[in-house]
Amino acid sequence: MNTLLMLFIFVPILALILLSLNILLATHKPDEAKVSAYECGFSPVYGQTRSTFQIHFYIVAMLFLVFDLEILLLFPLGVTLYQVSTFGFIIALIFFSVLTIGFVLEIGTGAIALTNYDKPLS
Repeated sequence: MNTLLMLFIFVPILALILLSLNILLATHKPDEAKVSAYECGFSPVYGQTRSTFQIHFYIVAMLFLVFDLEILLLFPLGVTLYQVSTFGFIIALIFFSVLTIGFVLEIGTGAIALTNYDKPLS
């Protein structure tokens, strides 16, 4: 049997079996801690589902993802630098320079200024 065909048959069957076993065998004992707000740190205000959220946390998370993916994309280049020769090195330098220009622009606009994080959450 083809490996890919077996993957498309075996994985959904295994997933359905494991989900059904979880539904049948898992204990269901909800208490106040389990039905409270999940990992937010704030007491829930009934009747109000939205609270203020500083956009700086979102920006820092997006910047972390961008620069984390930069490292992920440059790791294969570092491993195979002798095989990609000068052309690959020039492409990597262009990639670095575009990211550096973007990082400088983000610092210039104040998107990652550390002084904004000293304020308490409101």
